[in-house]
Amino acid sequence: MQNRVDNGEGIESWKEVTLVYNAALRQVQTKMEILNDEFQHVHQYNPIEHIKARIKTPESIVKKLKRHGYESTIDNMVKHIKDIAGIRIICSFTSDIYRIAEMISEQKDIKVIGVKDYITYPKASGYKSYHMIITVPVYLSDRIVDTRVEIQIRTVAMDFWASLEHKIHYKFEGDAPDHIKSGLIECAKMVGDLDARMLALNEEILAISQSGQSDY
Repeated sequence: MQNRVDNGEGIESWKEVTLVYNAALRQVQTKMEILNDEFQHVHQYNPIEHIKARIKTPESIVKKLKRHGYESTIDNMVKHIKDIAGIRIICSFTSDIYRIAEMISEQKDIKVIGVKDYITYPKASGYKSYHMIITVPVYLSDRIVDTRVEIQIRTVAMDFWASLEHKIHYKFEGDAPDHIKSGLIECAKMVGDLDARMLALNEEILAISQSGQSDY
């Protein structure tokens, strides 16, 4: 008997939310690890430095629902919160970000339903990252649940900056002093310059290696 497919509307409890979304996270994380291993096998290079996975806390979900004017129900969680499950992929170079995004979009059982490119178009705060909302099928005993996962792809330097911005945002409840906001924007420019210089150095090293001119 073929399992019916739903978009998560059959989820009825927080326990089931964590079951389904944790399953989706494990699937996506495993896919990324396999792709990274394959990339190492073919190109002798790992584009992914490390992967972080998390389920949004109930408190955070409720706060987000209230902010958008929704009641705190399981149905509203599944329907309106796109980042209950989140994967953060950290890589070395900006070129890796788009390479990884392309590898994800080419997976046959992954459907990309939204993209926000904050690398090309940074937020006013200076925030940079590449966001994808995808769905991945979770196979339960009686049905298949197409489950949304938010994927954020960024460099090590971008992740360092974003971590500090996150701490500042919660410390000042979104209303940091102007001089701190200005300092963050300045740091974001420095991070962008660092990423660009590191990428250029890496490309030069690769060019030398491929031409056989290296002394090592």
